[in-house]
Amino acid sequence: MTALKPHTVSAYNLAKNSENKMHDDTVARRFGFQGGLVPGVDVFAYMSHMPVAKWGKAFLEHGLMDGRFLKPVYDGETAVVSAADTDTGIAIKVESRGELCAMGHASMSSGTKTISLTDFQDVSVVAKREPVNTSSYEQGKWLGIPPYTLGAQPSLDYLRDVRETDPLYANEKIVHTGMLLRTMNWALMENAILGPWIHVGSTIQYLATASVEDVLTVRAKVTGNYDRKGHKFVELDGLIVANGKTPIAHCRHVAIYQPRETVAA
Repeated sequence: MTALKPHTVSAYNLAKNSENKMHDDTVARRFGFQGGLVPGVDVFAYMSHMPVAKWGKAFLEHGLMDGRFLKPVYDGETAVVSAADTDTGIAIKVESRGELCAMGHASMSSGTKTISLTDFQDVSVVAKREPVNTSSYEQGKWLGIPPYTLGAQPSLDYLRDVRETDPLYANEKIVHTGMLLRTMNWALMENAILGPWIHVGSTIQYLATASVEDVLTVRAKVTGNYDRKGHKFVELDGLIVANGKTPIAHCRHVAIYQPRETVAA
């Protein structure tokens, strides 16, 4: 395998004030972590720098990427993203504190993937969020989010905060892949009141770029809800849509929505 130039990031916890208190130092320490976790979606954003550097805008139009989060990345620490060529694309890893924190793979799709909007139900968020329970993420249930527009200045702020150095996003006013993935988190958060929870991995098939002025929504189906080692997991199969008509990305999203510490409490 041929090594590519590493991408070094001074990690930043964008979610310190999030409703998800796993990003709060005090709460995260109760779960055995050193401090608040840098969100998985932002670690994924760090990782996505590598395939965009390799393939450019074409990757954001029809590339494929997956990422799994193995160990926390903490605010203020150095995270080194490295990648190496494989027979099918590039293998990506994130290391911090001498530990492997995340790993994934990116490739270019052969041909154009066709997605039908009719295969993904467009639903509204619940009228009133309730504390998460056994029916919040029933298998087969559809989840949505309020329509969302990032905007030009918030996009620039996000690029700064995830230490994105590729000029493509700012020059062409493209929504960063990390922001796209955030909408899958919102599908969980907008439909139930969660305690501390953890995003553990995602796969994205890119279909088109989204403009920072586009109105984005998500059509996400719960495809898995199960216990593993005491944790309660949820899996989503979602489509991010721009302006109600253009598929932007097909995402598979996995999270621990109730860590075993909260289940046992």
